Amino acid sequence: MQRGTELEVEIRGDRLQDFAGMVFYTPGLTLKEIKPVEDKDKPKKAVAVLVADSTCRLGMHAVRIRTNSGVSNMQTFYVGAMPEISEKEPNSEFEAPQPIEMNVVVNGVVQNEDEDFYVIEAKKGQRITAELEGLRIGRTNYDPYLAILNEQRFELARSDDAPLLYQDCVCSLIAPEDGRYILQVRESSYGGNGAASYRLHVGEFPRPLGVYPGGGRPGEEVEITMVGDAGGEKKTRVKLPDAPGVFQFFAQDEKGIAPSPNRMRVIDIPNALEAEPNDAQAEATPMEAPGAANGAIGGKGDTDYFKFSAKKGEQYDIRVYSREPLRSPLDPVVNVYRSNGGSVGGNDDSGGLDSFYRLKVPEDDDYLVRVIDHLQKGGPEFIYRIEITRVVPALTMGVPEVRQYVSHFAEVPQGNNYALLLSAKRENWGGDLNAVLTDLPPGVEYEILTMKGNQTTVPVLFKAAADAPLASALVNVTGSPVDDKINVTGNIDQRTLLVRGRNNSDVWGHNADRMTLAVTEKIPFKLEIIQPKVPIVRNGSMQLKVKAIREEGFDAEISLRMLYNPPGIGSSGSIKIEKGKDEASIPVTANGGAEIGDWKICVIGRAGYKSGAVEAATPFSTLTISDRFFDFAFAKTAMEQGSELQYVIEVTKKLDFEGAAKIELLGLPNGATAEPTEITKDSAQAVFTVKATPETKDGRHKSIMARAIIMQNDEPITHTLGTGEIRVDKPRPKEVAPAPKKEEPKKEEPKKEAAPKPLSRLEQLRMEKEAAKAAAGN
Repeated sequence: MQRGTELEVEIRGDRLQDFAGMVFYTPGLTLKEIKPVEDKDKPKKAVAVLVADSTCRLGMHAVRIRTNSGVSNMQTFYVGAMPEISEKEPNSEFEAPQPIEMNVVVNGVVQNEDEDFYVIEAKKGQRITAELEGLRIGRTNYDPYLAILNEQRFELARSDDAPLLYQDCVCSLIAPEDGRYILQVRESSYGGNGAASYRLHVGEFPRPLGVYPGGGRPGEEVEITMVGDAGGEKKTRVKLPDAPGVFQFFAQDEKGIAPSPNRMRVIDIPNALEAEPNDAQAEATPMEAPGAANGAIGGKGDTDYFKFSAKKGEQYDIRVYSREPLRSPLDPVVNVYRSNGGSVGGNDDSGGLDSFYRLKVPEDDDYLVRVIDHLQKGGPEFIYRIEITRVVPALTMGVPEVRQYVSHFAEVPQGNNYALLLSAKRENWGGDLNAVLTDLPPGVEYEILTMKGNQTTVPVLFKAAADAPLASALVNVTGSPVDDKINVTGNIDQRTLLVRGRNNSDVWGHNADRMTLAVTEKIPFKLEIIQPKVPIVRNGSMQLKVKAIREEGFDAEISLRMLYNPPGIGSSGSIKIEKGKDEASIPVTANGGAEIGDWKICVIGRAGYKSGAVEAATPFSTLTISDRFFDFAFAKTAMEQGSELQYVIEVTKKLDFEGAAKIELLGLPNGATAEPTEITKDSAQAVFTVKATPETKDGRHKSIMARAIIMQNDEPITHTLGTGEIRVDKPRPKEVAPAPKKEEPKKEEPKKEAAPKPLSRLEQLRMEKEAAKAAAGN
């Protein structure tokens, strides 16, 4: 829509019967009116009136639909500066294009093998700029193509994958003569579908492909040069914002304003500008460290050098910004050298097309930074910015996905609980951290734990009062170290993937700096964990009981899952409280390295209600993880089918316990049995009588384990320890006694001749040779 206007928009989806509002991530858009829906029972469509004020930011705005029962996935909405019109079919022939005025935005769709043609009138010397938003709308992954042609169908300008616009297009030219000019829109490989929508901005507005320098210090006014525009290079002065980050500069003049921004970096370090010539080490442009240097690889094969001084032992992060966030076509390669020309290190494509190198200064010296293009390309718009900063702590908070590729948010039912995880990415530091949440909706409270230094996530529990208003908010999350000597804070950076490519790669999306939270209408159940009275032990298990408090008349099944598992803990995610039941148990296991201590746990329940699914969380409960009460040493032994065996397990006590522990053997071969036995804290052995039937499977059975149960507070503490081996053999065949023989008179034995002396190998060969000669003579 055009800013400064209002627009009636149609919203399509499910469960829109209680459509109540919209969540806007950026200012300037407001919801003026919700119009009544036609089908009030199960509407698939809703109508709203939006207002974009005169100062509304141009470009993409992230939006979620809010109903009384929940919040939608993120969608995008675009605001432009010019009047909006729609594509009118048929317009697929060059000879019959759709006529449009200059300085409009055309909303259209590229179907499969579709071409859309538009015609404008222009005077000689008039600037014609066309910019297309296609992929950036975020509905589907397609590759738009844009061209400007004259009436003889000669191509004057074309664009496919402009670096400034990601995978979208921009064409700009000065009209060579009075006449009609045709704009062609299609998918680059003649694909397309009903979701391949586009917004084509056509006008006389400026469209620089880059601005130089690529950044500056907070609050300062800098002179910038706009390059790549059909009207030639122009200079202007810009005041940068007071806060560090990325500044969006919209080029404008008396003819209009660009529909999308050029981007600049804002950081509080000294700023240096490239001074040509600096193609050789001896001509390097001076800069400071910490500091920034701005330049452009001006032509094919260009090389730029900068130099700075550093002391032995210092560490610096050297980053070259070009593709992100400047959207320059440069593919930079960075190298660092000593003053004598000796190489120190370098990098190409660190997590993207840009480059990063961490310099550990080996000696006091002047150091040189070289920047080149990977393919030796260049041009005025091949702009870059080098930032050399000290290695400092950094922190980024996040909200992990629950459903893959869907950004998560919180829906808290009135009078109920909801829980989710927050994540933290620490860089260049370690330790515990706390998170603070602000700007919550009225009536909502939260409970959060300290995130330990060896953890990357922490649970947060939201509680909505029974009379909390149905509303939504964008919640700020600020993380900071518990140790106040570490000077760092971090906020949410939540990525929503709007378009995915091959192998589900991130092609286009949105980064939010706040988390969506909504208070939703009351649901007909609550959940609680029945607090365990005993710990779960390493190599042990537990049945965690969860109870549902249902409203009368609600008997649907409720699916259960743990919000998270403490380190070393596993839990089933397929347990349900069955229809009409009020309780279920979640099997929980602990491995041998489970982290000992008290852990706050939470269970999420999901059930069908009305026309969709709703969720609620239990309050926090404590799960205590303990060491094993004893260790077992298992024997390797053997027995025969149909026999008995005394199987001995050596017991080493680790913790005292009262009473007796009941132990049973697991993993015995089919057909073998052993009665359980008991041990006390003073026992050194557990002895079992293993009985094998004649049909017991023979062979080696290597998975002999023992389950030991100690009862405390009327609840079991279950250990499952292993492993041992029992080899089952088939019985040996019985020996058959030989029949008795009649006695015969003894005969006088002849004298034995002495055994002939064994022949040597040489003698054997000699005899074989003589025998062969004799045979040949016959």
